[in-house]
Amino acid sequence: MATKSLGVVFSLMTTFCLLLGLGQAKETGKTRHYRFDIKLQNVTRLCHTKSMVTVNGQFPGPRIVAREGDRLLIKVVNHVQNNISIHWHGIRQLQSGWADGPAYITQCPIQTGQSYVYNFTVVGQRGTLFWHAHISWLRATVYGPIIILPKNNVAYPFTKPYKEVPIIFGEWFNADTEAIINQALQTGGGPNVSDAYTINGLPGPLYNCSSKDTFKLRVKPGKTYLLRLINAALNDELFFSIANHSLTVVEADAVYVKPFETQTLLITPGQTTNVVLKTKPFFPNAAFMMSARPYATGLGTFDNSTVAGILDYELPSESKSTIHNLPLFKPSLPALNDTTFATRFTARLRSLGSEQYPANVPQRVDKRFFFTVGLGTSPCDQNQTCQGPNGTKFSASINNVSFVQPTTSLLQAHFLGRSNGVYSPYFPTNPIHWFNYTGTPPNNTMVSNGTKVLVLPFNTSVELVMQDTSILGAESHPLHLHGFNFFIVGQGFGNFDPKNDPKNFNLVDPVERNTVGVPSGGWVAVRFLADNPGVWFMHCHLEVHTSWGLKMAWLVLDGKLPNQKLLLPPADLPKC
Repeated sequence: MATKSLGVVFSLMTTFCLLLGLGQAKETGKTRHYRFDIKLQNVTRLCHTKSMVTVNGQFPGPRIVAREGDRLLIKVVNHVQNNISIHWHGIRQLQSGWADGPAYITQCPIQTGQSYVYNFTVVGQRGTLFWHAHISWLRATVYGPIIILPKNNVAYPFTKPYKEVPIIFGEWFNADTEAIINQALQTGGGPNVSDAYTINGLPGPLYNCSSKDTFKLRVKPGKTYLLRLINAALNDELFFSIANHSLTVVEADAVYVKPFETQTLLITPGQTTNVVLKTKPFFPNAAFMMSARPYATGLGTFDNSTVAGILDYELPSESKSTIHNLPLFKPSLPALNDTTFATRFTARLRSLGSEQYPANVPQRVDKRFFFTVGLGTSPCDQNQTCQGPNGTKFSASINNVSFVQPTTSLLQAHFLGRSNGVYSPYFPTNPIHWFNYTGTPPNNTMVSNGTKVLVLPFNTSVELVMQDTSILGAESHPLHLHGFNFFIVGQGFGNFDPKNDPKNFNLVDPVERNTVGVPSGGWVAVRFLADNPGVWFMHCHLEVHTSWGLKMAWLVLDGKLPNQKLLLPPADLPKC
């Protein structure tokens, strides 16, 4: 069916069959068609105009909207010189691993002049997710929201909002992000940081030459708004708050949670959080700043700045002449390295655990794994000067293996039985060398390199403990798992104690997510059921750490039944 641009202003509260108008989409029952044209577009922010890769000429890109159970057919056409692939972050991709999107993991990238139709069905999910480019650093500009509404006649487990508003955090770079990461990889040092954070693509009034580029949310008194928050920033976890207003957290990573109220929240790259905002019952004669700034724990460089938007109340008609005289209240955000706040906030997240939305955390465990995650070094290339520690290159690893990107897709190699020379099926299930991970760093900071996957039989229940290491300084790492949600059953600081720490695991209502922050100088334990055949990427969602190799892949074998097997690859699957 041909796609058609609707050309209407998006509103979630209008008749759903409008289906957004910000992308090219058309509702056809339970199948929804979109077209993404990858283009170069001139965009101006901070008085700086640059040509950058976009989808349909938009920054951020178009919103995808569906209902739980819908099938999505999204044709991506590449009109630029960069290779491209798109990941539908958080979509489980049941039996549809060919549509997951990470370049050289589940597909070869879409080359210039080529196209690919991502074909998948939203199964058992509803809430806020997002899509983004999944090759090099192109997701700096190629990203947008995914909004999955409940099935028809199914209500939210909280008060129906008057209006729903996606708010997506990003980063703005005056320079070309591909040049930034390429230079960093050549020199072995840290990459240049962004010039600003953004809310819905706008930096806001706290940056030079940016006051006109400010996101404004106009609200009515006494109403309830659902804010769909997404952190699409490349390299920074963010605190977020709205001055003089409380937020009620109702969902995390498209899974309902037990509601709780907070003034400030923490959201890492790759995470989404839905919050309910109840506006004041009467016009407050003030405007309110909504702000986000980084939570940073490592020693590396980062953009220590603040993005801001404005929460405006609709003025009574008799007061419109006073609009420019309203005071502006600013929120108070935690300190840059406030790990205590971060820990307390994440500890409050619990699955809703209702009869309709149970927390199906695996009670038994078939396989237990212990992964160390962190930074290390690797030798400088011959005849080159490197900017890492002691003339080395920065590297990152899981269990001391820094992932080497293959030149063909892991999923294709697996499906065709041609893994030789592409990957090894022997990813280490425990660290090769044990040491005091959060104490004095070892003398040898070098990491190994390889393309290794960890093989799991279908329906294996997994417990995975991820331990931060302080080899080059303790640091929080937001780890994202493709293809699955997992339950966060425990976390703590220091070295994980396999004898005593499991006694305190929450196996009743742990929060269910697809991205988790491994605490700085600590550990996190997750459980999931490997019931989805295919090759599934797991990586740090700080893009610089992914570039340095903090990534690996799980290979889940087919089950016995037809609905437990990976389907045939589509005919238009890109070739390397």
